[in-house]
Parts: sequence; C-alpha cells; structure tokens
Amino acid sequence: MTRVKRGAVARKRRRKILKINKGFQGSHSTIFRAANQQMMKALRYAYVDRRKRKIHFRRLWIRRINASSRAYGLSYNQFIYGLKKSKILLNRKVLAQIAVLDPLSFKKIFDMVLSV
Repeated sequence: MTRVKRGAVARKRRRKILKINKGFQGSHSTIFRAANQQMMKALRYAYVDRRKRKIHFRRLWIRRINASSRAYGLSYNQFIYGLKKSKILLNRKVLAQIAVLDPLSFKKIFDMVLSV
C-alpha cells in the first residue's frame, strides 16, 4: 500500500479554523487546539442563541404592548383578550410596532377593543 501524505490537508484545515477565530482573545485565536475548542463552543452558543432570539423579541413586544395599553387603562392580558374577542388578527410584533411608531393608530385599535 502506498503512503499517504496529509500535511497539506491538515495545514489547510488548521488555517481555516484559525481564520474563523480571528479576533478571539488570547490563545483562542493563535493556538490550534484552544482555537478549535473555542470555535466549537462559539458555534454551539450561536445555535442556541438563534433560538433564544425569538423568545427575547416576543418578551420585548409584550412589554411594549403592555406599556402602551396600560397608558390607556387596560392591562396586557385584558387587551389581548379584547383583541381576540373583537376578532382583530394582529400579532404581537405588529402591535408593538404600531404602539411605538404610531400611537394614534394604536389608540384606534384600543378603542375598537373597548367597544366590543
């Protein structure tokens, strides 16, 4: 069987990982072994945080809707209940944007909720 020399392949792999880790602190950007471990950890954090981002944004939208609805005298859960009862199909993201960017429109939606 012939001998297989892998020097170029291994070097290419190591360079690729060190290039990814550019900007990491200390030996995490210079020493391959530490860099490889840190890269795997960073990729794991990135994966988890892509899912957490959805939770954080939903929390933010709920807080904004709550603050805006309380300004007119209703709590968040009463406001959402009123929306469902009056069959207004707006999700929390849109409601939060309306509450922040266009308070007059939010007031009109709020009045529609109160009228039902």
